[in-house]
Amino acid sequence: MKLNTAFRVKRGDIVSFIGAGGKTATLHALGHELVEQGWRVLATTSTRIPTEQLDFFPSAIQANRSLMEINAALSGQGFVFLYDEIRELMASGYPLEKIPALLDSVASDVLLIEADDAAGRPLKAPLEHEPRIPPETTVVVAVASLTALGVPLSKEFVYNHEAIQSRYGFGEGAEILPVWLAQVLRDETLGLKGIPSQARTVVYLNRMNRYRYLRARRITHFLLRQKRIDRVAFGSARSADPVIECHQHTAAIVLAAGASTRMGRAKLLLPWRDGRCVLEQVVHVLHQTRIPEIRVVLGPHAELLQDKLAAYEIRTVMNQDYREGEMLSSLQLGLRSLPSHIQAALIVLGDQPRLQPSVVFKLLTNFMSNDKGIVAPVYHGTRGHPILIHRSHWSELLALTEGSPRDVIDQYPHDTSLVNVNSDTVLADVDTPRDYAQQRLLAGLPPMPIQD
Repeated sequence: MKLNTAFRVKRGDIVSFIGAGGKTATLHALGHELVEQGWRVLATTSTRIPTEQLDFFPSAIQANRSLMEINAALSGQGFVFLYDEIRELMASGYPLEKIPALLDSVASDVLLIEADDAAGRPLKAPLEHEPRIPPETTVVVAVASLTALGVPLSKEFVYNHEAIQSRYGFGEGAEILPVWLAQVLRDETLGLKGIPSQARTVVYLNRMNRYRYLRARRITHFLLRQKRIDRVAFGSARSADPVIECHQHTAAIVLAAGASTRMGRAKLLLPWRDGRCVLEQVVHVLHQTRIPEIRVVLGPHAELLQDKLAAYEIRTVMNQDYREGEMLSSLQLGLRSLPSHIQAALIVLGDQPRLQPSVVFKLLTNFMSNDKGIVAPVYHGTRGHPILIHRSHWSELLALTEGSPRDVIDQYPHDTSLVNVNSDTVLADVDTPRDYAQQRLLAGLPPMPIQD
């Protein structure tokens, strides 16, 4: 995946890069991606960069040049770095107070700003005057290098390491752990310091390799507990595809408001395994996948089902319109119940007790590694559930007054990723007594017949 896809940069954005471990390389790679799409990219720094780094850019122009010359360079080269002056082999950037006037005068599509200093270290804590983020910034990319894992917490490897020690009490020279890295990056006095309230925050974990993959995922899990962080991407800025995965705040909505008319009794309360009922089993599987936000939409038998789910960290939502509104009203109610920081929802049927964690993991991983807004499982050519839907499609789902969610999903074949799975569980639900008996048999459970 490309950086501009992961970061969701739009024309008119001002993107500030802070942190350590690859800010310049990430800025440079993003700029070239945008130029390839026909954008005019202007870049600068609010601190200083070594003059040798000016050679990274197709064009580097001193700020005292005329606006005509700057616009001509943008038209000719597409990617221009603007600096103020050079002293002792260091180039200072464009003055922050002049940036609004600059943007009004220069025909660039985006402004990229290196807004922090780390002296080449893979991790940093800001000094009192850092970072220097322009207040007009719309996107902040906080960078850290995964090479910081396992190195000593010392001046040699960590910029301003004393601030981290003071904040958390970590020992001098102790090896940096994944959870430490996450704590620093999500701390509003350290990694998130000085970010304008209106700016989206993206964390980019740089210098990824196969040996660091599981630790990167663990760090991401901790980072997304911080609602201020919009998304976490990891990869290597110098790679052709700099992002391996991009994680966003994701929730699960379990649709459990059906009237069970074909079953003749409350199917979601039917026993399954280990003392759990059908609905409990579905929620248990979701907990195994560590989805942090789970909403269960209930209809009939709500009190009994709530008692069954009391041990789980979930929220239930009551659908008073379950008889007339059916599945569509439950989905809409579930979407409306989610907090604003949630970017994607996994739509799960409450009567699929054979759902496997591996299927959910496969859907989530696919969503993290491409730019599709809809991800659905397919078994032998047939699409099933659960289905993952990005927030960009929610407004259409919420606007439906009749029909089913499928009517919206089918409109976007080019924004849908179909994931082949080796399990028929994505097609199997419990609608009738015969379904229940068959699903128990396939799950290796003893027969438990019920009356039609």
